[in-house]
Amino acid sequence: MDALKHLLDAEARAQALIDAAEAEQKTAIAAAVAEAQAMEARFEAQCSAWRAPYLHEAQQRAAQQVAELRKAHNAEVRSLRERAARNEAEAVQATLAMLVNPAL
Repeated sequence: MDALKHLLDAEARAQALIDAAEAEQKTAIAAAVAEAQAMEARFEAQCSAWRAPYLHEAQQRAAQQVAELRKAHNAEVRSLRERAARNEAEAVQATLAMLVNPAL
């Protein structure tokens, strides 16, 4: 009878150890998940800080390109207006020449 009681006590102690190990495992897993989530949140926050200088540089380059395109566009518009004015002056001179001397 003592052997049976001894075995039952050993089984109860073994089950208590198993239950404690399972509880410890669950606690460790929960802590690891929480730490992973915290690390992920820190990483996401740091990503925006890492991106900021690149975005700033890209915005500066884009603004510079826009300024260069506007400058080129304005130069082209000036050139076209100058040509139009020359063509208008030549047309006026040609018209006046034809009015003065219709034989041309």
